[in-house]
Amino acid sequence: MQVTETKAEGLKREIQVVVPASDLEARLQTRLHEAKDQVKLKGFRPGKVPMAHLRKMYGKSLMAEIVNQIVSETPRSIIADRKERSAMQPEIAMTEDEAEAEKVLRGETDFTFTLSYETLPAFELKETSGIKIERPVVEISDEEVEEQVKRIAESNRTFQPKDSAAEEGDRVTMDFVGKIDGEAFEGGSATDSDLVLGSGQFIPGFEDQLKGVSAGDKKTVTVTFPADYGAEHLAGKEAEFEVEVKAVAKPDEFTLDDEFAKKLGIESIERLRTVVREQIESQYGMATRQKVKRQLLDALDKDYDFELPQKLVDAEFNNIWTQITGELQQSGKTFEDEDTTEEKAREDYRKLAERRVRLGLVLSEIGEKANVQISDDEMQRAVFEQVRRYPGQEQQIYDYFRQNPEAVASLRAPIYEEKVVDHLLGSVDVTDKTVTKEELMREEEDETALAS
Repeated sequence: MQVTETKAEGLKREIQVVVPASDLEARLQTRLHEAKDQVKLKGFRPGKVPMAHLRKMYGKSLMAEIVNQIVSETPRSIIADRKERSAMQPEIAMTEDEAEAEKVLRGETDFTFTLSYETLPAFELKETSGIKIERPVVEISDEEVEEQVKRIAESNRTFQPKDSAAEEGDRVTMDFVGKIDGEAFEGGSATDSDLVLGSGQFIPGFEDQLKGVSAGDKKTVTVTFPADYGAEHLAGKEAEFEVEVKAVAKPDEFTLDDEFAKKLGIESIERLRTVVREQIESQYGMATRQKVKRQLLDALDKDYDFELPQKLVDAEFNNIWTQITGELQQSGKTFEDEDTTEEKAREDYRKLAERRVRLGLVLSEIGEKANVQISDDEMQRAVFEQVRRYPGQEQQIYDYFRQNPEAVASLRAPIYEEKVVDHLLGSVDVTDKTVTKEELMREEEDETALAS
């Protein structure tokens, strides 16, 4: 086998591979001898089929298998021998001339193909001990816990029918039909809809106009959708809702005691407060983690600048672009609605794709050098977590992951990344800073997208 490098430009490689016809013939003879004792042909005793007849019957199909095996196995060994790592699956180019291909299958000419790939860049890892991270921490007060407990109580309180007019805090049960310019619009109608006045669940101004209504009343409510309303076809438009009030109910009083907690399936009110505090801590903890990780990745991004495999960048960009355009289409918005243009958006998201690829390579190298491993138990938990997201379809989802190793591999990357981040946080300078919950939960521009 003759291996010749025909291109070496930056990370791009092109290798021409020539397998002599004599090598193909030798492999074919081996296959024919193996088949001789296995093939059963009418008129011939087992093992007595002449080689010429075997070749006539099976030569081309066996040669096709040999060619496929060479194409499948050779690239890995060539790249390994060159001590290179391919960024993605190498591309294989073979002759498209049918006559030439036929000659290869008949063993009359050499088999030539071209191997094209991009190598993973080589770079030196830099010292991380000088990186300084400020970890935002929120102190959870008893008042915040109590406020959350009261919200839980409010959402679980019961109501009793009342004959008098609806007031703030009362629940109104109604049918309504929304119209714009006299035409009903999609999603603007409901039957037996419950609305607690003062809850702020409906369009601003809607609930205020229901104060004073009683069961059996019919009322036209006129409101204007906010300019930033999620559905663009409704944003900023005036609508009329024809409302028929079916019932009015007043809220029952509630007491935050053990009896109330037991109605929620929790043994005591103190245990409920503990659970609520843990939930708040978890919520703030995730936000803290996100901001710490963002700072760490920002620091790494500043430290590294090397050539990137463009096919990796293209693949990452295509994933991002598909998500972004899908979200715009779903919301009925355009790039202009987001104060940008498609050209500028492509440029920005291309930079984001480059950042993600660069940081992914850096984190991978750090993890490899630190011998970061993912256990079978961790992967199993990740699969089970996916299974739990689809109640009623658990077996189908489990079978999907069991039958698709690449799907399981897709779960590995984020787990590995988080473990490498944990490793890095053990080597950088991290100091805690007390902040308000508003400061902690405030989203920075593109924070979620840029953090990984």
